[in-house]
Parts: sequence; C-alpha cells; structure tokens
Amino acid sequence: MATALTAAWHLVLRTTGFASARPESPWETIGASPAERAAALARVLEDHVVNCGSDHPRTIAARNNLASKYSEIGLRGAAIAQFEQALDDAVKALGEEHAQTDVIRENLAWCYEDTARFDEAASHWERLVRQRSDQLGARAADTVGARAHLALAYRRTGRFDAAIAHYERALADSPDGSPGESESLRIGLALALRSAGRPEDSCPQFRMVLAQRRRRLGARHHQTLTVHHQLGRACAAAGHAAEAVRILRDVYRDCLAAVGDPEVRLLTLKVRRDLAAAYRAAGRPKEAAALY
Repeated sequence: MATALTAAWHLVLRTTGFASARPESPWETIGASPAERAAALARVLEDHVVNCGSDHPRTIAARNNLASKYSEIGLRGAAIAQFEQALDDAVKALGEEHAQTDVIRENLAWCYEDTARFDEAASHWERLVRQRSDQLGARAADTVGARAHLALAYRRTGRFDAAIAHYERALADSPDGSPGESESLRIGLALALRSAGRPEDSCPQFRMVLAQRRRRLGARHHQTLTVHHQLGRACAAAGHAAEAVRILRDVYRDCLAAVGDPEVRLLTLKVRRDLAAAYRAAGRPKEAAALY
C-alpha cells in the first residue's frame, strides 16, 4: 500500500513542474553558465509576477525553481529567501497539505540544513513527517526520508533522546531500504546514543554497519575505516580500554595499508591519536609514546 501511495505522490509532484533543490534545468543543455541560467530563471519569475500575480501556481513554481538554482550554485542566502517567499505564497494560495507546498517546504528544510540552521530545519521536517504519515503512510520512502532528516536536525541541536526515537522509528519503518540508507540511519543512531551518554548502546550499531561495509566495500575502504574508527572511540568512551586498544590498533594497521588514499591519510592521523589515548587509558604509556 505504501508503495502505491508513494508512486501516486510522485506522479502529483511531476505534474506540477516543480523542481527539487538539485533540479534538472533546460538551461543545462544550451551551454549557459550557472549564473546565466539563474538570471534566466529570475526573468521568468518576474514575468510571472507581472502577468499572473505572486500567488499564482505558475509564479510559485517559478520562484521555487529560481531558489533551487540559487541553492545549486551555492547562493544559500538567496535560495532561502526565495524558498521562504514561495512557501508563504503556496500556503496562502494552495494550502498546507498541497503537493506543491510539500515540495517547497522540503527544499527550504534542505537549505536550512546546508547552512547549519538545524532548529529551523527541524520545524519543517516535523510538519513534513506528520503530513506524509497521514497522506502516504509511515513506511513510505518519502516519510522515512523526512523522519531521518528530522532525527539529524534533533541530533545537531542537542535533542538526543528525540533523535534516538526518530532514528529507531525510521529503521523500523524501512526494513527493505538500501544498504546505504540503513547504514546512514544506524550511524546517526549510534552518534546520538554516544552523545546522549550511552556509548555502550552505540557499539552494536557501529558493529552492524562495520560488518555491512566490510562485505560491501572491503575492510580498507575509507567509509569502512571511518566506521571502524568510530567503533573504537565508542568502546573507549564506554570504558572498555583493552577492547578499544585492540580495535583501534586493527584500524591503524588497515589505514597504514591503504595510506595511498588522501582521505585515509588524514584518517590515519586521527586513529593514531585515539590509539595513543587508548594505550594510556589501558596503562600502557610506553606503547602510546612509541606512536610519536
């Protein structure tokens, strides 16, 4: 049922002509620069405002598309201003639960995230989760995606218990999600648990992601090493000094074996630092000193 509802939802969005925050633009095909494409979209918006009025659906769509282009080329402040205006106009002209209003609200929430305005993003993700749960069902991909973003916003604003609850709900509602999606949710849950002072509970989440990434990417892939490192840090925070030493030592060896990757080189420095701290916590200062 959720799949059918989601398909219907996307059909509605496609027929509106609305763009996401990362749109496919017709200007891409004629060799114009990003600034020129933005200027062209601004002219389209001006024409619609003059000919149709600010609250006409075509004008709202044009404003959303211009904001999306601004977001795409890094003009976050300008994008937010246009998305905020488009959302106000859409709510007044179309209503809170209209599909076009939903698209604009999501785009605005993404922009708030991109500018680290997580409190403001959270208020929009909260509404999107409620509306999509009612219209699409809790297990629909769009609902789960909004809930994952809400959990992130809560975690980044220090509301760790609420973040944990939404990460757990998102995982429960998406048992058939892609490996990357489930891994991202589990990592977010683990980080929220650790930040909430529950490092012991974060370890199983990191272990599950580590096992999945070893199978999917290999033990020495940067993404695998990053999770392996986080597992070692969680064990250290939980007071398991000996286990932290063992895990971080294994990560350090794998990092050294893959040090040709620039990202792994940077990670290696962090792992070495944390391994030295784990040695000291385990009462092995000589081995810690030997790392430097």
